[in-house]
Amino acid sequence: MAFSVTTWNINSVRLRLPLVQHFLETEAPDVLCLQETKCPNDAFPTSAFRKLGYEHIAIHGQKGYHGVAILSRLPLSDDQRQSYCGIADSRHVSAVVEAPGGRRIRIHNFYVPAGGDEPDREINPKFAHKLDFIEEMRALHAEAELGNGISSILVGDLNIAPLETDVWSHKQLLKVVSHTPVETENLTSMQQGGAWVDLIRQHIPPEEKIFTWWSYRARDWAAADRGRRLDHVWSSADIAPALSKIEVLREARGWERPSDHVPVTAQFEFG
Repeated sequence: MAFSVTTWNINSVRLRLPLVQHFLETEAPDVLCLQETKCPNDAFPTSAFRKLGYEHIAIHGQKGYHGVAILSRLPLSDDQRQSYCGIADSRHVSAVVEAPGGRRIRIHNFYVPAGGDEPDREINPKFAHKLDFIEEMRALHAEAELGNGISSILVGDLNIAPLETDVWSHKQLLKVVSHTPVETENLTSMQQGGAWVDLIRQHIPPEEKIFTWWSYRARDWAAADRGRRLDHVWSSADIAPALSKIEVLREARGWERPSDHVPVTAQFEFG
């Protein structure tokens, strides 16, 4: 019994609605998690997605900035929205999806703050916010709901590339926000402390480079290939063995008026 979930920082869901529609028509994941939707809840293009069979939607948006959404072909329940660092900036939404075989999975969808340009919390409030956000995420444990028969998946743009092979040049990016030691160590510690499994690196060996984001600044992003793995898919350990495939849709970066992130899809085969 196959089940798939995709994460994609869309960088404005209304601006790139045709791209999302095309992706849903051609790839048809069971669940699509979007980040940086950049629109309030009442302006979210719900009807367009429902026409494609994604009738179950949980959104947490705001005007012009941030925003996250879960679109599902399968029933959703118990949707929740968590604020971090005392700031109501629409960076998290979760819901329980009724997956095949009667399996219930809580999906957490995150958009972690980017952190600005200067990796120093004393002079850069945005970087301080990012570090504090990750610190508060430590309270989220993968096994928290297992006692109630609910597994967990955490996806999203976490804005950190933790491994040396998650960036085009480890040495050149050590002092660049998203790959500084304080960020990578904190994210890895939070992941391990919460018993989360990094599914992308379960499927793709850590020795192999893999990117999900390429800057708009590059004239030829594909030729330069200066990417980073900022988008993540984690799960509770109980469903990690059921992972059958991870697909990073690199070609989406070359679509017309693309996001600088591409979709990442995890597929499971539940017995």
